[in-house]
Amino acid sequence: MEMQREGCDGGLRAAVSYENRMERRESRKKQKNIILLSVLLVLLAVGAVFLPPLLGAGGNGGGEAAGPGTVAEQEQEQGSEPAESPVALRIICVGDVMAHQSQIQAQYDAATGTYDFSNNFQYAEKYIKAADLAICNVETTFAGGTPTGYPSFNAPDALARDLAAAGFNFAVTANNHCLDKGKAGLERTLQVLREQGFETAGTCLEGEKNYTVTEVKGIKIGVVAYTYETQPVNGRRTINGSYIPETALPLVNSFAYEYLDQDLQEVKSNIDAARAEGAQLIVLYFHWGEEYQNSANTWQKQIAGQLAEMGPDVIFGSHPHVIQEAETLTNSQGKKIPVFYSMGNFISNQRAETLDNRYTENAIIAGVDLEILESTGEVTSVTWNVQPLWLDRYSSGGKLTYTLIPLDGDMENNPALQASGHLARARQSLADAVALYWESRIAY
Repeated sequence: MEMQREGCDGGLRAAVSYENRMERRESRKKQKNIILLSVLLVLLAVGAVFLPPLLGAGGNGGGEAAGPGTVAEQEQEQGSEPAESPVALRIICVGDVMAHQSQIQAQYDAATGTYDFSNNFQYAEKYIKAADLAICNVETTFAGGTPTGYPSFNAPDALARDLAAAGFNFAVTANNHCLDKGKAGLERTLQVLREQGFETAGTCLEGEKNYTVTEVKGIKIGVVAYTYETQPVNGRRTINGSYIPETALPLVNSFAYEYLDQDLQEVKSNIDAARAEGAQLIVLYFHWGEEYQNSANTWQKQIAGQLAEMGPDVIFGSHPHVIQEAETLTNSQGKKIPVFYSMGNFISNQRAETLDNRYTENAIIAGVDLEILESTGEVTSVTWNVQPLWLDRYSSGGKLTYTLIPLDGDMENNPALQASGHLARARQSLADAVALYWESRIAY
């Protein structure tokens, strides 16, 4: 990764400087030092890609790593206050959490009359629980009553419980299905998620702010989430082709391509408000793009560029139901911002068997690792990677089983893949991810 190479170069410069000082002080060992230095250079040249990023290196910061005899060490020896250590944060995010009718039926236990989704996430949860902030896009409602799938989603409350148990602690609720059960469904969805310990952004209850500021490891993080609208009808705003109820308009963060400049100003206002509230990091989540398109469209690219100028720290995206590319944008202030245009479906029944589209089975956990100074909010390092996943579906005991498979070193020994016999399909999914994100950005 580029930022890691920069970090290793910094360490190399520090090592060279140190060896030169030793050479001058101990001229009698000059030949020995030259040999040692040569070995060091060879080892670094061969193994630099495997070394971890050094403190201070990265997309938004700089500076060489502190080595023996540096100013940082001398100040500490003289009794000065040591330099502040940055706080390390890992933020992960996944795409669309959907609940189609076949999924709902698969998770139902007729003997107890209850639902349990925990087996969906059992192999992926180790990656989710490793994060400090774990975000998912809940593209269903929890409206109560009879659960329903597409086209009007209403999942059992147990799904919220099991997402929380898997390690997620933040839910984005701005998407084109947030009003499937009207304003009442939107409100109950937030209540159910919050009862399970989630913080939320994208929709809100009456009187609440249109953004959320959460605190993680002493760092305040602002989360701002928006969904696209469909074309206005008779001058009224719509989502999924239906009017947004007048009383729900203030409760949904949405943007229309017809009013894009105006709506992006609202996004900026929310970012500014979160900053004014003390947010040191800003996470943006946008539900955008074209369904089933394997690359970001012109609108996504244009909007991402405009959002980057607002100074967020990362932009996550969903809606196309397939994974799309990611990149690092650099805004006019020189700030580097990772953008994940689409993380695909996290879990759904959209797949080769139902849509004749294997790409809807592919998913990623998008990860961003940051180092930030708590005192000033300065981000000294930011890197990103992806953990590819593949959603397996197979019949077991007369019922369908849905299980997310991490495409990692344990893939071939995964019990679900062994039961389904779908290893070749999982390998194809991994090949798709490698082709899209290139190997250096994938966490195995």
